Amino acid sequence: MNSIELALAGVSIGEASSFRNLTVFPLLRQEETPAAYLTLDEALALGGIRVTEVSESASVSGLEVVNTLDRAVLLLDGEEIVGAKQNRVFNLTILVPAATELLVPVSCVEAGRWSHVSDTFMPAPRAQYSAGRSERVAQVSESLLDSGIRSSDQSRVWEHIEAKRRRMGVESETGAMADIYERYSGSVEEYVLAVTPVDGQAGAVFALNGEVAGMDLFDAGSTLRSLLPKLVRSYALDAIEAAGRTTTPGPDAASTFLASVGTAEARSFPAVGLGEDVRVQGDGVSGAALMADGHVVHLCAFRQSVPGAPAARAAMRRASDRRGHFER
Repeated sequence: MNSIELALAGVSIGEASSFRNLTVFPLLRQEETPAAYLTLDEALALGGIRVTEVSESASVSGLEVVNTLDRAVLLLDGEEIVGAKQNRVFNLTILVPAATELLVPVSCVEAGRWSHVSDTFMPAPRAQYSAGRSERVAQVSESLLDSGIRSSDQSRVWEHIEAKRRRMGVESETGAMADIYERYSGSVEEYVLAVTPVDGQAGAVFALNGEVAGMDLFDAGSTLRSLLPKLVRSYALDAIEAAGRTTTPGPDAASTFLASVGTAEARSFPAVGLGEDVRVQGDGVSGAALMADGHVVHLCAFRQSVPGAPAARAAMRRASDRRGHFER
């Protein structure tokens, strides 16, 4: 049993809640585990972390994080930060060690701006919308396996945002993902108000129009409570665009998806920051996890089209052994 299976074996599926065409299944733990780190919002509230461009000339694909605190700080995959020369999202979940400066990989979600609006970044109250996040996670896995670099297909990220902006009828001078969220903020917040954490919850499986779209699981309930609104906004934006069937899937849909994540191929690499970066790929599912101190700190996974999955698995098998190891 690998680390992903072990993490999923430790949770149960709670009673689903639905709002319009979004259904959320809570993932529950029997015991509350305290987080050994702070979230980005918590660290910023203490004034102990700075996220900046890497230099005056900057780099689209990298940012510098300076953690002056005596605790690690968790940066969530897909979490958006705004300001500096252009808005970005983190390419993977990262634990920034205490008292450390770290270069972290990011993707730009604002194609039309390359000018300073602030010296530092601030966290946005959201994560990248789930369809874009799903595609980017798969891109980062492919890049890591092929070249050892955790990069996205930046042109594709911009194209994805542009296409969504046009479909949803949003004007944006800089092609910013933030402008789509702003245009639909009222509707998005209705979803956030409707989805609240329950006792013992450490994660969630999300379904759109009756079909499971993805999941997130944390090692601590406090982390889930802190980050759930950002994740709900991520799925809510896609739910608004895809408004249609309001069918509520049964718990079997969530358990089947979790089983596919648990049995998927998992390959481990040294993490950016603390721990191990585990990339997950199987039939119709892809994702990533951060492991530290022998347990999964965060796991995210998304439903992918089945035709693309075998090719991705083959790429994992072809990758050089020196780039990572399969978990047993």
